[in-house]
Amino acid sequence: MAEYQGCELPEDLYYDLDYIWVRPEGAGRYRVGVTDPSQTMAGRVVAVTMRPVGTHRAARRPVAVLESGKWVGGIPAPFDGTIVERNERVIERPGLVNIAPYTDAWLVVMTPDDPARALEGLATGPEAIAAMKEWIDRYRVQCLRCAE
Repeated sequence: MAEYQGCELPEDLYYDLDYIWVRPEGAGRYRVGVTDPSQTMAGRVVAVTMRPVGTHRAARRPVAVLESGKWVGGIPAPFDGTIVERNERVIERPGLVNIAPYTDAWLVVMTPDDPARALEGLATGPEAIAAMKEWIDRYRVQCLRCAE
């Protein structure tokens, strides 16, 4: 796993190079969550709301909304698709987003309308890590983990 300015950047994920990561799960399913730099920028997350399972979302439309003491923002769908699972644990314990953004705090699992094009527009590997480092530098982020 790459690390930069205290931010964890798993090399096996796909990134929108702004807020989210995407992990292919097989069987046409994709797990979606927020990146370490974006959880740091948000601050301590105090509430998470998510669209219900079965909801169709167009790309870039929010699948979830995070709220912190200083920010409220939508977490965009990475592609046109349907939410097939959501992480109820994060709704109950929103602070998990600040503790484990790549593991326990995933937000939703989606199935894309067009599986062949689901990962278009997302970056992975060394290209993604380099772009994420640029994002971190642009916003002067130093990642931190909140304690519960």
